[in-house]
Amino acid sequence: MTKLDMIVIGSGPGGQRAAVQAAKIGKNVMLVEKAKDVGGVSINTGTLPSKTLREAVVDLSGARERQLYGMMYRDNTVTPDSLLSRTRRVMAAERDVIRAQLHRNRVRLVHGMARFESANTVAVGSDVYEADYIVIAVGTFPAVTPGIAIDHETVLTSDDILQLKRIPKNLIVAGAGVIGTEYATMFMELGCEITLVDKRSVYLDMIDDEIRDAFQAHLRERNVTFRMNEEVTRVEKIGPERVIVHVKSGKRIAGDMLLVSSGRQGAVDGLQLEKAGITADPRGKITVDANYRTTVSNIYAVGDVIGAPQLASTSAEQGRIAACHAFGIKAQSVPDLFPYGIYSIPEIAWVGPTEEDLTRRGIGYETGRARYREIARGQILGDDDGMLKIVFELHTRKLLAVWAMGTQATEVVHVGQAVMAHGGTLDYFLSNVFNYPTLAECYKVAALNGYNKLRGLVDLAQGQTSTDGAE
Repeated sequence: MTKLDMIVIGSGPGGQRAAVQAAKIGKNVMLVEKAKDVGGVSINTGTLPSKTLREAVVDLSGARERQLYGMMYRDNTVTPDSLLSRTRRVMAAERDVIRAQLHRNRVRLVHGMARFESANTVAVGSDVYEADYIVIAVGTFPAVTPGIAIDHETVLTSDDILQLKRIPKNLIVAGAGVIGTEYATMFMELGCEITLVDKRSVYLDMIDDEIRDAFQAHLRERNVTFRMNEEVTRVEKIGPERVIVHVKSGKRIAGDMLLVSSGRQGAVDGLQLEKAGITADPRGKITVDANYRTTVSNIYAVGDVIGAPQLASTSAEQGRIAACHAFGIKAQSVPDLFPYGIYSIPEIAWVGPTEEDLTRRGIGYETGRARYREIARGQILGDDDGMLKIVFELHTRKLLAVWAMGTQATEVVHVGQAVMAHGGTLDYFLSNVFNYPTLAECYKVAALNGYNKLRGLVDLAQGQTSTDGAE
């Protein structure tokens, strides 16, 4: 039996970061990956390919140029192969980067299905390994609604997009969450009619109301139909390239293709968690504490398998924290300042709470807004719909949140994140200069907008005091 300091199961962002972090402090680490390629869902079917596909769609569909040259600007020769060729190149390059990093840090890489034999031993095939600490980073796979048969051609999951054979004229998306929205907007830009079906009453209920309303209005203008409070009950295939979706209310929706986006399921099957003393819930989710330790003290779990937020960035950070905690290395993170992004077209990004959250908590605040159409860079990019909103505490002016929608929103939000991390206030943006023309200039415009609101409050208060004194 081979003895190690740490065994990591899964080579996605969480597992990769945990393994490398442990190796960098001199530990003997083995990483087990059941697939032939490293990188997990993030590199092979999820984050990286979907975001690369998004960029290919934006470039090849003419989405960036349409505002400048008119709605008829479109490349009608876009094919699945032209869209996916860029994705394949990026995936291959990133796998090479991961393999090189593991090799450089002397992390032993073993391919095969891992299974627990006890809380300290893991078997891979006929080989058995023992370790002081074990990190579970197995990720997730697409959950499928009971009663819906996936044929991978007309009825798809998100994993099947990378094997796409045709671009539909009408796409139905069952599940209007983040993944469903991202793919819906990609196909929207390719000229598809989109119908989003979701059993929830509020679309993307985790985001700010104002941003959601603006985003939803943009999608409706682009021929996206929303069917909220609707639950898919049956799928009827009509020939090889048509489908009819039946929903609980009695409606029927016809399309060329159905994308099922019903969340994710933890990939814990085959791990034999019970032999380690660990249980997962029906969705395959493993419960952990603040340091990502499971109910078994020497076993950690990180990444999508522990549930929200299920982002590559946060998964990697969880892996780092778990490895540091296991070996007594002081490390900390600031979950309240994690940035979030939806890589739709247009992008949505944020850091901090919504206005609605602040109102519920009784925190007095004010906002400042900037529209991309007011910014020279926004005009250059042809983005008339983008916007940035900053939220700050009413009396101290401390920055509380940043919300953005539009081109490069997932990049722009990091300026606000940095200011928040250092306890910055509205005055940072008022007193500093941003390159012109850039989207970062939105912060200056939004800050001036917010400052003018504060001045209005002060003027009103002074006017009231003056009137009171006269009386």
